Amino acid sequence: MFAKAAAIADRDLIHLELGMPVHDTPDFIKDATIAALKAGDVHYSSFQGQPALRAALAEKITRFNAVPVDAGQVLVTNGLTQASYAAFMATINPGDEVILLDPYYPQHVGKIELCGGKVVLVPLDAENDFALRADWIAAKVTEKTRAVVLVNPCNPTGRIYTREELEALAEVAIRHNLVVISDEVYEYITFDGHAHISIAALPGMAERTITLSAFTKAYAMDGWRIGYAFASAELIGGMSKIVTNEVTHVNTFIQAGALAAVTGGDEAVAHMVGDDRAKRDIVVRAMNQMPGVTCMPPQGTIYAFPCVRETGLSSQELADRILDECGVVVEAGSFYGAAGEGYLRVCFGSQSAERIGEAMERLRGFFSGLKAA
Repeated sequence: MFAKAAAIADRDLIHLELGMPVHDTPDFIKDATIAALKAGDVHYSSFQGQPALRAALAEKITRFNAVPVDAGQVLVTNGLTQASYAAFMATINPGDEVILLDPYYPQHVGKIELCGGKVVLVPLDAENDFALRADWIAAKVTEKTRAVVLVNPCNPTGRIYTREELEALAEVAIRHNLVVISDEVYEYITFDGHAHISIAALPGMAERTITLSAFTKAYAMDGWRIGYAFASAELIGGMSKIVTNEVTHVNTFIQAGALAAVTGGDEAVAHMVGDDRAKRDIVVRAMNQMPGVTCMPPQGTIYAFPCVRETGLSSQELADRILDECGVVVEAGSFYGAAGEGYLRVCFGSQSAERIGEAMERLRGFFSGLKAA
């Protein structure tokens, strides 16, 4: 949808398709980066990431994620995208099967296939707010299954999985000796008291989980391309070989900005999450008033995932018509897999509250017109 919108000139488009934070990176993060640059931190540095940053991340992971780690178990990467690539490359052999939960994050498919792996889709339980069904996962496990990919909080559904859901998945992983690759980039963006739980914190899971995160969403640092992974020393060692041979290491001086973020960014994160919560409420309230649309409040992330099946139109047809007829860019739920058909992904984190309100007015007119027709 971004590509389609980019081809349209001279129209006032409201972009709700990209998961790009509207906020600017906080000044204290920029200042720390500029200071490092001016101080001459412009040369090769640690392949695994600057020691001070890895130490700070290890403290954060031990405290916030409840997974005791040391700096040697942390790998700094060029965004979560590279972290996930390294995780797949270090764990998947040709012919291995990897379970993705549908709706899924599309980039994971290509990376698994680059490793010679086979994607096996297991749907989330859409009738129960996209619940994670460990029994459905267990039914798809074969002797070739190597890993399960988890996105929690979930893009695109906005679900935060409960401890009970994660414990059931952990039991399957331990019983079948599976690796869990857990994408937790939205770990700080949670609403209404829903608690994010890292699956690596559950008994027996630290040694078989690779957890991925980044500074992208919580700190509005998407263009900085800096993320990290943590896992056992053995798994991080394998991933480090991939990253070192691929890029040597992450840009040296931006790691000073990341260090400032992880050690002093709590207030800034809380402010941005509060803004996202307010915009989420605008979207959910407005969409539930539109004919043929129902929208559960997302528990986390910066996405709403409204159900539009009552319109009788496919997700892609709706997304295309919304772009053409009212100049709002949303993503078809089917882009995220067959289980996303009948839904749209609407990013409320990508615009100001004013622009979100304007987008909702345009969508209200669009869906009302569909009903009248």
